[in-house]
Amino acid sequence: MTKGSPYTVLITRQAKKDIELLPPKLKEKLRTILTEIIAKNPYEGKKLLGDLAGSYSYRLTYQDRIVYSVDEATKTVYLERARTHYGE
Repeated sequence: MTKGSPYTVLITRQAKKDIELLPPKLKEKLRTILTEIIAKNPYEGKKLLGDLAGSYSYRLTYQDRIVYSVDEATKTVYLERARTHYGE
């Protein structure tokens, strides 16, 4: 998915479910963000606190966020969520 990028992006089961609910335009935007931004520098996102400490967030839309974690040892980004985290 991220050939030629420093990081490999893996999608969790929950994120796959989230992606299935996105409209086609947002799926394409998500793909672009993952390959052009996060796979190249996963620390572009906002570091999260509280229950999601250790994860990062990147804006997909005004309401929806991409939530992911980074494994530096394997240069892997784990996409955890791809929709809102505002209780919807």
